[in-house]
Amino acid sequence: MFIRENEIEEIYLYREAIDFRKGINGLSGFVEAMLEQNVFSRSLYVFTNRKKNKIKVLYWEDNGFCLWQKRLEKAK
Repeated sequence: MFIRENEIEEIYLYREAIDFRKGINGLSGFVEAMLEQNVFSRSLYVFTNRKKNKIKVLYWEDNGFCLWQKRLEKAK
């Protein structure tokens, strides 16, 4: 699946480093508890690690969560 631009309401970039061992359950709990956001909205939640060379994107799609991870090789 892919995200259509017109389906995204907002993009939240959490600028502090997070523990990259967190998966869907940990990140969705973080969004609700710490960011006080509705994790089931049509928003993207973007997180980085301490070195800023990896990102994770969490979002809700019609019937479940999606979690993308990307490792940046040369540029940050």
